[in-house]
Amino acid sequence: MIRICNSLHEAGYEVLLIGRQRPSSKALPERPFLQRRIRQRIDQGKLFYLSYNLKLFFILLFQRADCFCAIDLDTILAVYYASRLRRMKRVYDAHELFTEMEEVVARPRIRELWLRIERHTVPHFPLGYTVNESLAEAYRQRYGLHYAVVRNATVLQPLQIPDKPERYILYQGAVNQGRCFPELIAAMQQVNARLIICGEGNFYAAAQALVQQAGLGEKVLFKGYVPPEELRRYTLGAYIGITLFVASSESNKLSLANRYFDYMHAGVPQLAMNYPEYAAINRQFEVAYLLDDARPAEIAGALNSLLQDEALYRRLQGACLKAREVYCWQQEAEQMLRIYEQVFSE
Repeated sequence: MIRICNSLHEAGYEVLLIGRQRPSSKALPERPFLQRRIRQRIDQGKLFYLSYNLKLFFILLFQRADCFCAIDLDTILAVYYASRLRRMKRVYDAHELFTEMEEVVARPRIRELWLRIERHTVPHFPLGYTVNESLAEAYRQRYGLHYAVVRNATVLQPLQIPDKPERYILYQGAVNQGRCFPELIAAMQQVNARLIICGEGNFYAAAQALVQQAGLGEKVLFKGYVPPEELRRYTLGAYIGITLFVASSESNKLSLANRYFDYMHAGVPQLAMNYPEYAAINRQFEVAYLLDDARPAEIAGALNSLLQDEALYRRLQGACLKAREVYCWQQEAEQMLRIYEQVFSE
């Protein structure tokens, strides 16, 4: 969202980014665009989503604006009804296929509720964009919508790969169910390197418990939420990145994670799943060691190959340095700005 808002601001738009303030939220850094947080006493569950959308709806009713953009399905109700009442332009930014997420699919009643919300609202957002070709095709098949693709690629910056005296493995991002943490933690028993986990999520406490049960407290380190500037230092210093998903939901299979591009831009080879989007990029630039199966033995074998096979590692690292020039935010921002030009030209 910071990349999107910065690009819109630089293009001359006045931008307000609205989010939520959690009990553990840190102070917002200064940005060139406006930021606002909605305070929430309830931090999760159905009441959270209801409360947040109601508060967001009333903010949008009185907010000076020319266009509202809903970010994913959990903000779409407030944006849809506020824009209808005010007869305003609306855009949908679909970062994922929300109704196919692991934590939604696992609860049929909750999924049915979100499906109803999706069917009720998404067809009324004819202009929108999503993060990869697979998701764009899913929205076309479901609702006949032709959403543009704006990948969550990293901003291209000058890169100097530092010396790496410690060959540590890095996972950055949400520590959520479906991200292969049980398998990864089990695999670390067979890998002679440390795993650093930067992020929090619904599987954070469970992952910590698994590490303690396996006696890997010195080998698997949890850093919790890490601010973007500090996270970049961890990424640059990493030897291998982790982008793994269980194939138990369509959202996982069709994913193209932000961290995939962060590793690429840091010149860090990674372990990823052989799913459509990762496989497509790997055919063009071999930046990742792709796994067909995320069992502990396969994960451990792949990690050990990257740690021990110097030729393999250098080949993947070289591909990262080429791919980052193609898959970067500067390229994606041009597509995103064309969408908003279309919004306002109409």
